[in-house]
Amino acid sequence: MRCLVIEDEAETAAYVCGGLREAGYAAVACPDGADGLYLATNETWDLIILDRMLPGKIDGLAIVKTLRDLGKNTPVLILSALANLDERVRGLRGGGDDYLTKPFAFPELLARIEALLRRSALREEAVELVAGDLKLDLRSRKVQRGGTAIPLQPREFRLLEYLMRHQGQVVTRTMLLQAVWDYHFDPQTGVIDVQLSRLRQKIDKGFERPLLRTLRGIGYIFGVDEANE
Repeated sequence: MRCLVIEDEAETAAYVCGGLREAGYAAVACPDGADGLYLATNETWDLIILDRMLPGKIDGLAIVKTLRDLGKNTPVLILSALANLDERVRGLRGGGDDYLTKPFAFPELLARIEALLRRSALREEAVELVAGDLKLDLRSRKVQRGGTAIPLQPREFRLLEYLMRHQGQVVTRTMLLQAVWDYHFDPQTGVIDVQLSRLRQKIDKGFERPLLRTLRGIGYIFGVDEANE
């Protein structure tokens, strides 16, 4: 497994890379945003560990945004000293798959890496997900319904992917928070409602049959409603 560690603090980079190598990973360290962006976009990695604050004009969020805009779904774990809720949400909404604040213990970092890699392996088992006339291509990260392309933001894509993998099942807010935002608590914000509303507008508006339905007080259900077929 190849891991790219983009971290400007030499001590932290050495600590992370040393631990990864002891755990059997191949780790490459990069100290700045410009070189990190080049390596992240021009080489193949199983995982990228990315510092939020980097020297120069290219910070961690710019790197992960570029990756997602290019259609690269490499798992990204963001490391940052910015620990408040707004910054964590910003990092995850910006395309990060996980967010770990400094200081951190290496066993926790390693456990998060293992979870991300398991999740990535599961995603790669299927190439395309289908629900009625809606298709989601996991390799190209493209979505279309009835032959019409539907552009999605990275978080919207992850949300739709999760819903499509659980077609016909009741999905709760807690399940979405954990699977899509990696929250193990309810931040008491409207983030889920806003994202689901935007997603519904994109995939259901203008089409005869809605795929995303709300079960009041319970959660959500996704897929073709066979009872109304």
